[in-house]
Amino acid sequence: MFDQIIDSSLTLSLKTPLLLLLLIALEAVLSADNAIALAAIAQGLQGPKLQRYALNLGLVVAYVLRMSLILTATWVVKFWQFELLGAVYLLWLVFNYFNSQEDAEHHHHGPEFTSLWQAIPLIAVTDLAFSLDSVTTAIALSDEIWLILIGGTIGVITLRFLAELFIRWLKVYTYLEDAGFITVGLVGLRLLIRVINAEWVPPEWLMITAIALIFVWGFSKQNPQPLEMVEIPLESVDNSLSKEPEKISS
Repeated sequence: MFDQIIDSSLTLSLKTPLLLLLLIALEAVLSADNAIALAAIAQGLQGPKLQRYALNLGLVVAYVLRMSLILTATWVVKFWQFELLGAVYLLWLVFNYFNSQEDAEHHHHGPEFTSLWQAIPLIAVTDLAFSLDSVTTAIALSDEIWLILIGGTIGVITLRFLAELFIRWLKVYTYLEDAGFITVGLVGLRLLIRVINAEWVPPEWLMITAIALIFVWGFSKQNPQPLEMVEIPLESVDNSLSKEPEKISS
């Protein structure tokens, strides 16, 4: 009896960190497309300061919503309407993005805001829609709520830094924003398929592989860098002009 207790405790002690690492890795992978969507939303505000405020405040609200979703997940999964709403919202984001007018660089762009408080709810709701997929996957891996809460917390922190990083990368890579919204569409379709028939949902490894390949394409081309004018100090110009008469007289 005592040996069985020791064996079970050892199994639990080894299983717990492995599950936690798996949940963290899963949150990090599934946060990439989420981060691009949030970065595109934050870009609708003018200036990096407002964009950082929007991400910070929006993800604080998103964190509260995500933790609430985890705590009520066993109740939420009973109602397919929640996943349907999440799927429709994500697919609407994709439709709105690809049907928006192209900017001066011939790229699609996300929504534009005149106020910080317009962006915050959209950031929070977008993360909540993504959480419907990631939380359901996490629950399938473990029934330990505290593990899922820790994984979700680390996921939101990772998402915050990824979103700010993607704001910079979106200005560098030509196809990255398109790639991000294609993966958003995949998540929306996955939720929609789960509503229709859970048995039709593709395996997680296939989803991750597809996202990875799309992001490889997203990082495949950089935007052309604008030519920067070389500044010549005025002192060097004056010195060169003052030496010209000497050369002529000689």
